[in-house]
Amino acid sequence: MNISFKPIEKIDLPSVTAIYNYYVENSTATFHLAPVSEQEMETTLLLGHRLYKSFVILSEGAIVGFCYLGQFRKKEAYDISSEVTLYIKHDFTGKKIGGSVLAFMEQEAKKLGLKNLVGVITSENKGSLKLFERNGYFKCGHLKNIGIKFGKALDVISYQKEI
Repeated sequence: MNISFKPIEKIDLPSVTAIYNYYVENSTATFHLAPVSEQEMETTLLLGHRLYKSFVILSEGAIVGFCYLGQFRKKEAYDISSEVTLYIKHDFTGKKIGGSVLAFMEQEAKKLGLKNLVGVITSENKGSLKLFERNGYFKCGHLKNIGIKFGKALDVISYQKEI
């Protein structure tokens, strides 16, 4: 599947928010318990930030997902690192998009002078764990029973790649 990327603009927020809220309501991929608003999504994506960038993922002109580089920690010494996040529309998962998305995000991160990318993944999200491992990320942390969603205690696993 051919995909392309475009920086997220305000006009994209309804589509991006709908993709994210699908995972809020139907999965443990995110720890939000209730759908988020477009305004909250805009704040999360840090639109227009000089360092942390966000993109829609396009296939044949249609939005099939989004990805972003987010602030790893709020202290300046961490500004060489970023959390990398991606969400693919649920009916487009399993189409080998994820590897291309990570490769693109790594290129963008390098252009911005970032040195490390970190993925923070719920342990139940086996597809994402495999995606990060296949793309050269190493497991660097495992928090046990750190959150509860759908009445179930969940682990979170962190993966890192030095770029």
